[in-house]
Amino acid sequence: MKINWLQLQSTQDVDNVITRSFQLPCLIFKHSTRCEISSIAKYRLETDWAFDEDTLEAYFLDILDFRPVSHHIAQAFSIHHESPQALLIFKGECIFDVSHLDISVAELKEALALEATH
Repeated sequence: MKINWLQLQSTQDVDNVITRSFQLPCLIFKHSTRCEISSIAKYRLETDWAFDEDTLEAYFLDILDFRPVSHHIAQAFSIHHESPQALLIFKGECIFDVSHLDISVAELKEALALEATH
C-alpha cells in the first residue's frame, strides 16, 4: 500500500486533525528534510505501510518549513518535540508517540490494537 500523505502547513491544519481524529485515528509524522535518520524513518514507513485510508490517515509535517506548526503540535498534545517523530492521534488525544528509529509500522499497528481493546 502507498501512504497518501496529507500536508500540515498551519496550526489550523493541526486543529482539523484533532477534529478528524474523533472519526478516524490519525498519524502525524514530523520530518526534517536535512536529517538522515528522519529520511530513514520516512522510508521505513512508506515501504512497510499496511493501512488503508479508512483505517489511519497520515499527515506529514516538514518541520524546517513549518516550525511554528511543530511547536503547536507539542503544545496541543503536551509532548516533547523530537524529529523525526510519529504521533497517533485518536479522539483528540495523542495515544502514542515515538521518535527516531523506533518509528515503525509494527509499532503503529501495536498501538492501534491496544487502543481498540480499551
